[in-house]
Amino acid sequence: MLPVSTLLEQDGLVAKWCRINSGAESGGLVCSELDACGELVPHPHPSARRQIVMTDIYCQIAEQIGHVAAMTVPVSTRSFGIRVPDVIWMPPERWEEFDREVPVPFVPDLCVEVLLDRSMPQDIGHRVRAYLEGGAREVIVVGRRGELQFCGMNGPLLASAFGITLSLERMYFEE
Repeated sequence: MLPVSTLLEQDGLVAKWCRINSGAESGGLVCSELDACGELVPHPHPSARRQIVMTDIYCQIAEQIGHVAAMTVPVSTRSFGIRVPDVIWMPPERWEEFDREVPVPFVPDLCVEVLLDRSMPQDIGHRVRAYLEGGAREVIVVGRRGELQFCGMNGPLLASAFGITLSLERMYFEE
């Protein structure tokens, strides 16, 4: 009989994540996530092309709704463990609520996932649900061809609830 994985409490997930990512504070790359059972989920470092798109999105969000956006910050979700969205944003006062040396203990107001060159984009539905269930007001998914999908608690949105408009360079996307 195979052992059954059990869900770890939030403190256990954070402690395990910190052990696995102990080199992050010394300049190492944050490149792993944990599922709700504390199992390692590979999170490969993004390609240069994807990094450019992520940076472009970060800059546009910061310019449009405030300079409290960040890239590749680990966040704790209730149902999907510790995940690393490509870009996050939240109001300045929320940044004061936690120790920034560990994963954000809640899901920020806005999370962005860029599917460009991801090897397993099929888990995006789980990620979007986890962010929304964890308190995100909006999740933006950028598809492999640069298409934008805005998601809110009640499903797909026609436009960003934050009023964000993203203009992405076509040359970075698959045709």
